[in-house]
Amino acid sequence: MKDESTNLVGQAAGATNAPSLPAAVDRATFQAELDRLRVREKAHTREGDAIAAARRRLPMVEVAADLTLTGPHGPLTLLEAFEGRRQLIAYYFMWNPGRPAPEQCEGCTGYTTQVAELSYLHSRDITYAVFCQGPYDEGVRYRDFMGWDMPWYSAHASLDTLLVGRHIGMMHLVCYLRDGDRVFETYWTTRRGVEAMDYSYALMDLTVYGRQEPWEDSPPGWPQQWQVDGSNLRTGGRPIAQWSRLEAGRSDDLSAGP
Repeated sequence: MKDESTNLVGQAAGATNAPSLPAAVDRATFQAELDRLRVREKAHTREGDAIAAARRRLPMVEVAADLTLTGPHGPLTLLEAFEGRRQLIAYYFMWNPGRPAPEQCEGCTGYTTQVAELSYLHSRDITYAVFCQGPYDEGVRYRDFMGWDMPWYSAHASLDTLLVGRHIGMMHLVCYLRDGDRVFETYWTTRRGVEAMDYSYALMDLTVYGRQEPWEDSPPGWPQQWQVDGSNLRTGGRPIAQWSRLEAGRSDDLSAGP
């Protein structure tokens, strides 16, 4: 049986280059269709809750608490990165050594830019930090260029151990738990799993045209010009969020001094 919602897809009148539009209907018809979708949305929310419950029941694996990181005051341990809190979420920032800001990872830049307020995490005894996969001096200059103020460390010296069994050079979110002086890894994700940080995509998903990327299941005529090859997070040859930093007069030469 054909899904009745497909009958609500219409074409824009007039301008041939304009994207297609949904059909315009009366309020009652619109609300009826939305109510049908809401049932699926609520089921999706409940399934997400169930998955989170299963995540809380995963076993954990011990990680050496004395693994070396580099921070603003030199070497420190993984344990010290907890800042005394019980839990730690670490974002492993991909890095292109020796390259200027425009050539750094557009995905990591996009996700990290959206992590602005940490007080809610802190209220639940959780520390958030970036573990840069490159040298500290270059990475922290990029953090300063972008104007970020979250804790920033280089994990370069310990990557083989911290990311054992995983692809070094890929973006990762890793969750840790501290029990006294012992550290345990409780969860990790990569690829689209890091979208947990991304409110922009979440908001785009609420709109009629979505992310406007070719992989999406959209009606014919919907705009989908944003290729998922890195260019979807770049404009003018650099990560999108960098342009406001340049306008503020910041240098993106990461080899320069602070």
